[in-house]
Amino acid sequence: MPRSATPVPGPNRRLFLTSLLGTAAAAGLSACAGKAAAGPTLSSTAALPSAVPSGTSLKIASYQGQEQLQLQLAGLDKLPFTVSSWVNIGAGPDVINAFRAHSLDLANNAGIPPIQAHYQGYDAKIVAINITRKPTYVFATKPGSDIQDVAAFKGKKLAFSQGQAQGVVLLRALKKAGIDYSDVKLVPLTSNQFLTALQAGQVDIAPLGISQVPAYLDQYGAKGAHTITTDVVDLLSLLWAPASVLADSGKAAAIAAFIPRWAQGLVWVYEHPDDWNEKFYVKTQNISLAQAQEITKLSNKPLLSPSWDEAIAWEQETADLLAEGGFVKSFKVDSLFDRRFEGLAAKAVATKYRS
Repeated sequence: MPRSATPVPGPNRRLFLTSLLGTAAAAGLSACAGKAAAGPTLSSTAALPSAVPSGTSLKIASYQGQEQLQLQLAGLDKLPFTVSSWVNIGAGPDVINAFRAHSLDLANNAGIPPIQAHYQGYDAKIVAINITRKPTYVFATKPGSDIQDVAAFKGKKLAFSQGQAQGVVLLRALKKAGIDYSDVKLVPLTSNQFLTALQAGQVDIAPLGISQVPAYLDQYGAKGAHTITTDVVDLLSLLWAPASVLADSGKAAAIAAFIPRWAQGLVWVYEHPDDWNEKFYVKTQNISLAQAQEITKLSNKPLLSPSWDEAIAWEQETADLLAEGGFVKSFKVDSLFDRRFEGLAAKAVATKYRS
């Protein structure tokens, strides 16, 4: 696991951008941006094709195998196109780099990576939305910490990823508590560095996903590590794809065919927690059944609204929050959403999963 960055006295925007892009991606920004689609060109205003052409393939992100396993367990894996690769990738900055390298066509992320991609000048669009109502991240302390609430974050070193959901959860928590960025030390890291930074005491606080918490507390709870729960949510879980991929009529049709299955896979997992605990968490993640049950108790019910209005409003609030801190430039987020796909997920699930 990469070593964590040295703490800095405040948010260094140049450092954030450099660390999130990666050397290879930064060198190839202009080279990758103009690559044409491989299949027949589809205008961004044209209707989506009704059928997937023979021979169409997609490269789909499946972090730790989750998306692929969901489809298999739910019996949804007979797709009308070929998945040329299930890419084990999840973190927003890594997804953006994979998009640029043309090694990924479709990914599942939170709301902040599309904003970061736009800020970097990369054109990608949101094609599906799942709204989450309960917190999916909690703040974890380093071992031996006496921090008990967000108000005590002042003067502390906080793990911060500008391009990931954890970053916006932290910013929203600070804003709600009335804490200015200048009152804390934001340490630029990516989420896969958070645990190491906590364990080593390089940060005081890091936002961890609910799936990470049981194991962390089992290991460090006796040494004084604990969690701080807030009501701050990261509202959006979404599918997104490069504009160049959506300009390929075959790939656009394949994505439109995948979205209903993705939605149904989310519902299957929610309705079959015992199967998911055993076959994903226990079998593939090597955690105990008791820990898996703790995780699924905190899981969100899928919410696949037929309207994206709430999602767009939330995304605008997030972009504005980042702009207030100087992390991105202000812009209208409507351009991030390809509303031709709006409603595809909702139509595929029962009414109780639409609102």
